[in-house]
Amino acid sequence: MTDTLADPTQARDHARGMTGTVVEAMPTLPPQTDDLPPHIGADDLLWEETIAPGGYSARRIARGTRVRLIDVAGDACASLNIFNAEMPTERLNVADTVKVQWNGYLGEGKLLLSDMGRVLMSILEDEAGTHDAFCGTSNAAINEAKYGEGRNSGAFPNGRDRMLIGAAKFGLQRRDVHPCVNLFKGTRIEADGSITPQIGPFDAGREVLLRAEMDLTIVITNCPHVLDPREDYTGTPLRVSAWRGAITAQDDAIRNATPEGQRAFLNVEDYYRR
Repeated sequence: MTDTLADPTQARDHARGMTGTVVEAMPTLPPQTDDLPPHIGADDLLWEETIAPGGYSARRIARGTRVRLIDVAGDACASLNIFNAEMPTERLNVADTVKVQWNGYLGEGKLLLSDMGRVLMSILEDEAGTHDAFCGTSNAAINEAKYGEGRNSGAFPNGRDRMLIGAAKFGLQRRDVHPCVNLFKGTRIEADGSITPQIGPFDAGREVLLRAEMDLTIVITNCPHVLDPREDYTGTPLRVSAWRGAITAQDDAIRNATPEGQRAFLNVEDYYRR
C-alpha cells in the first residue's frame, strides 16, 4: 500500500476507488434520513451527520432551524459552543444561562442565553434530563494526566482542542472558545457544594431538540465528560440532524414562560428589527 500511495497516479486511482465508501461517523451528503418528524419534508433537511467519539462538527444555521441531537448508544457527550453568526463576539454565556433563569439545570423549556441578553437557542424537547452547565470540557493537560495522551492527533483528543478546530473553520481563534454546556452527560450540585457526575451509560437513543433563535454558528464535540470517572476513554456516536423551521411566534409557550425569558426574546426581536 505504501508503494502504491507513493506514486501520484496510483494514489489518485486508489482515492477514486474509495468512492461510495460509507462509514458511520461522517456527514450524509446530500442530507437524508428516514426518521424526520411527520410534518417535515425531505427538502427541509439541512444537516445529517454522525459524530464519532472524540470527534467534532461545526455549522452555520439560520434562525428557526431545529437541531436534533441523538445519543445513539447511550454514552455520547455533546459539548456545545454557540456564536451569533453575524457578530461572533456575542456567544453563549453559561453563567447568564444559569442565573437569569434561576435554575442550574438544563432541560425542556430552558434557554441558552448570550452575553448580550439574547436567546441563542431554546430546548424544545428533552428525553435525557442529564445535562451539565458547570464543568465545561476537557483540555490537553487533563487528558494527558488521565489517559496518557491528549493531543488532537493522538488517540484521546480533548474537547477544547476539538472546539478550537471547529471554531477555526469560521475564522474564530483560541480566545473565542469559551465555556460550553454538555448535553447527555449531567452533574448535580450537592448541599455541600460538591459535584456529582451523571455519566451513565444511559439508554440508547435519547434525544434533545433545540431551536435556533438567531442566525448561529454552533460547534459540537463528542469527547468524554471531564468528570467521567472511568479509566478508559469511553464514548459512543452522537447523531445530529437539522431542518428548516419557523422563527418563534409571539404566543410561543417557551417564549412566554417567564418574565426573564420574555425579555431575552424581546432583545432578539429588537436585534432583527434593525
